[in-house]
Amino acid sequence: MTGDARTELLISCLADRLAGCRHVAVGAASPIPAAAALLARMSSEGRLRVSILGSERHNVFTDGSKELFDCAAQGRIDAFFLGGGQIDGQANLNLVGVGGYPRSPVRWPGSFGSAYLYHLVPRVILFRLEHSPRVLVERVDFISAAGTSPAHHHRPGGPEGLITGKAAFRFDRALGRFTLTHRHPGVALADIVAATGFAFELAAELATTPVPSAATLAMIRGPVAADLVQIYPRFATEILTRPSAPRPDGLT
Repeated sequence: MTGDARTELLISCLADRLAGCRHVAVGAASPIPAAAALLARMSSEGRLRVSILGSERHNVFTDGSKELFDCAAQGRIDAFFLGGGQIDGQANLNLVGVGGYPRSPVRWPGSFGSAYLYHLVPRVILFRLEHSPRVLVERVDFISAAGTSPAHHHRPGGPEGLITGKAAFRFDRALGRFTLTHRHPGVALADIVAATGFAFELAAELATTPVPSAATLAMIRGPVAADLVQIYPRFATEILTRPSAPRPDGLT
């Protein structure tokens, strides 16, 4: 599968996870989740509201992330996307750095409001393109946002699942474990096991992630790409917008 085909597959896969949502918010530096949210909105015939930070067209907030946090606290955001430099088997996220904090030899941008939103948004979809043992670890070096909380804690939000460049997982909040449900086309189960640093459950019937239909590809390459030009111009023009010529792998 070519890089562009994989990107379209991931957009479609993430969009499927947004079915039934009323309001989806997308943070900064998230072109694939943003494209997925817009695709889901189009598929919902406009019933889904999408808020993308940094977008002039899809962002009604006038005071930055403050209003996003207010909406989450009021229960007005149904889904959000999070990632991390490290993600472990309990869905804990590390956005701070590798090694012993505060003297981590490798530092990342920081946690920002990840822990807050992780606890409040009912459907948090974890997304990381890289699927390797350095990212998907047994235990994160630093917990920026915890995947689970003690039973006596009030927590309406949390992880729904994890999508990577190789596979899709569901997360069981009661058990605190991931279950592999889908492998992407061309990816073997053995490859997923070798690239995952944590243990996970296996679905009774492991499925292959559906390839986007011709209609879905037309929406991604057309109106979705057009909507993303203002905030992610290179992603929209160089990756999503292309002639629909046949590819060597058979995808169109």
